[in-house]
Amino acid sequence: MEIIADPITVNCRKVLAGLKLIGADYSLTKVDYFAGEQKGADVVALNPNAAIPVLRDGDLVLWESNAILQYAADKAGNASAYPTDLATRADVNRWLLWECGSWFQTCYVHLVENCVKPLLGAETDQSVLDGEAANFHKLAGIMDARLGGSAYLCGDRPTIADVAVAAPMHLHAWAKLPLENHANVTRWMTEGIETAPWWKATHVGEGFTVSEAA
Repeated sequence: MEIIADPITVNCRKVLAGLKLIGADYSLTKVDYFAGEQKGADVVALNPNAAIPVLRDGDLVLWESNAILQYAADKAGNASAYPTDLATRADVNRWLLWECGSWFQTCYVHLVENCVKPLLGAETDQSVLDGEAANFHKLAGIMDARLGGSAYLCGDRPTIADVAVAAPMHLHAWAKLPLENHANVTRWMTEGIETAPWWKATHVGEGFTVSEAA
């Protein structure tokens, strides 16, 4: 499998970390997100949304990061990362949909305001952050309640649901995500996700820096 991606972005890191959790073999073709290379003709020919990541596996071209994780887990036959039990798989799918439909957006507000804007020399707009606060805490509260009963979102082992939901939080300290009142989410992220080898191997630091191995 070939992955066309920039390892610094939320959804690209999601896929790379997920593939490492799954244990799937892949090659990485790097695209420079901040240079706008995802808008180039080569990428658009694969993904008309002009977005990354994109998976290419033989004749299959697949975009949407969560769909890539589902496909890769099934291809690798990793039923721990993507359980085949019907109810558990439905639960994993629920969190994948929740992440792309709700959680990504609220985390992205903080990423843009507290990370991207200052990096580009623009000012953080506190009114935007204040306007998002109620939604963020509502969604984080949903996660916190779930994680009060299990180590990971769908049980005692990490699945691709955990990778997907963690990805928008991957720079949570720099993005100043207000996690102070969400102890279970904080424990899950700092003790469960950030200590995992598949997460460490795809490290992204402040300033959108990556290790040479990424």
